[in-house]
Amino acid sequence: MLNGSVILAFFASLITVLIVTPLVIKFAIRIGATDEPNSRKVHHSVMPRLGGLAIFIGVIVGYITAELYNEKLTAIIIGSMIIIMTGILDDKYELSAKLKLLGQLSAAVIVVASGLTVSIIEIPFVGVYDLGVLSYPVTILWIIAITNAINLIDGLDGLAAGISTIAITTIAIMAMMNGKMLILTLSLIILGSTLGFLYYNFNPAKIFMGDTGALFLGYSISILSLLGLYKSVTLFSFVVPILILGVPIFDTIFAILRRWINKKPISAPDKGHLHHRLISIGLTHKRAVLLMYGLGALFSVSALIFSTATLWGALIITFALLIFLELIAEAIGLIGSNYRPMLNLYRRIVKREF
Repeated sequence: MLNGSVILAFFASLITVLIVTPLVIKFAIRIGATDEPNSRKVHHSVMPRLGGLAIFIGVIVGYITAELYNEKLTAIIIGSMIIIMTGILDDKYELSAKLKLLGQLSAAVIVVASGLTVSIIEIPFVGVYDLGVLSYPVTILWIIAITNAINLIDGLDGLAAGISTIAITTIAIMAMMNGKMLILTLSLIILGSTLGFLYYNFNPAKIFMGDTGALFLGYSISILSLLGLYKSVTLFSFVVPILILGVPIFDTIFAILRRWINKKPISAPDKGHLHHRLISIGLTHKRAVLLMYGLGALFSVSALIFSTATLWGALIITFALLIFLELIAEAIGLIGSNYRPMLNLYRRIVKREF
């Protein structure tokens, strides 16, 4: 159940970001942490970034308000500071992909070294497996993958902040259902900060969150999910946070496939992301974002149902979502205009019947 200090921390974070963000806008412009328009981007004027700094300040205020300094979160806090510094430097100087990865890897290693790992997986029909030393690389990979998934989807006003809001809200609901008070408190603090920032970031945006925000939110979500999975996890409970982050993970997987099929480097930027494709087929900026919010909400509801479903129910949900995602990818040309195996199969079946 929610208590007064948690609710107070939520509003402390929210109000702090509402107050601080205009100051961060001025600061970003002053130091030249701005986003220049180019052929890949949908905005047409110079925009201040560094919005993640406002989110981080809000989280700090919420952290102090909730008196979480009594919890053993030292490694997580150090990791977040490394992520924030990496994001600030990138927003100002545009770091190389290798340097950004080094910052993320450093943060992940510090968290894992503290003992926060996924060490046991229970596979239905097979048994329980202790990952042993593999728990370290698996957990590090998890943190880096989720951190970058949020970063990759940050392409439209309010998109990454909104998708993160939906994901964090879902984590908070699940934490409350399962009596995970620390996860609930952290989730609501981050949620308050993200909502406060979204006020300035929704279309037409006054500021972008930049890598400072996208990396921090991705890192935060990866840590929240790890706290829920800590030490013991079934294979299907491991799927739940993946479902919660279905939109950015879906977009990331298809981006990797698209670049691999087109023989381009995985890190090469392009205009083939989900939000780009939605705009290319005629949706307005706002409608594309709202549609992706709806998709994020669908994944979140699926995750909540999945977490309480039977084994066969979970399998049916997973299969249905995979088919649904494949059809979306083919319909909007997420991999390429000629990639439509399921749609072509459907057309052949229909022609034979008629």
